[in-house]
Amino acid sequence: MISQTIFEQLGFSKKETNIYLALLEMNSTTPSELSHKTGINRTSCYDILETLIKKGLIGKFKKRGKIYFHASDPKRLIQYLEREREEFDKKIISQQKAVEEILPELSSLIHPKNTSKPKVTFFEGEKGIREAYEDTLNAKETILAYANVETMHEGLPQFFPEYYKRRAKAGIHIKAIVPKNYLSQERSKHDREELRESIILEDLSLTFSPEVNIYNDKVLIASWKEKMAVLIESKEFAHLQKLIYQLIWNFIKK
Repeated sequence: MISQTIFEQLGFSKKETNIYLALLEMNSTTPSELSHKTGINRTSCYDILETLIKKGLIGKFKKRGKIYFHASDPKRLIQYLEREREEFDKKIISQQKAVEEILPELSSLIHPKNTSKPKVTFFEGEKGIREAYEDTLNAKETILAYANVETMHEGLPQFFPEYYKRRAKAGIHIKAIVPKNYLSQERSKHDREELRESIILEDLSLTFSPEVNIYNDKVLIASWKEKMAVLIESKEFAHLQKLIYQLIWNFIKK
């Protein structure tokens, strides 16, 4: 039996799901017959049928003075989702442009004293960590990172390959100190195209899970096991972390 949960995730109401599945089973039918089969009153059936037609999932035709409805090929569901994604993307792009237009005005509202005050922001869950990493794309200098490629890709498998491309496209370079494992060695093969300089720690005992990114006046710490991230905005703290990083980098490079 087909789970209705799948259709709920697609944005279908329970009645829309029942009518769509009934149409698939009945081939072609009238609203009256459909109402009898599903237990949904005929007026509601008409409204739902029109909604499904707009979604491109069913069709209708006239035969001997009666209107019949039929389900289209279920593959149309994929086409429907593609259209929904396109509309969603257009909406996001439009919203992004609107925000970009008012950013200067919003930035002007920040009190001068607030810009120099240290700030700590916490992010939780996969969505939160994604949001934290989006901030690194605002880096105005080379990002200094301690990173375990293996745990990063386990934590956000669909995010990082695309993130690397976006960072490189933005012209943001990165230095990375990484533990030795299969993924770090494979990823280092793409260092040039992804604007990255890697140092792989050959000693297998020197491994770690969290990632640290140091850039601008910020230090981002992401814990993959605990599914959280902390973004520290402090000129003094970031400066210290950059000094420590450079000492470690130079020592390993010797």
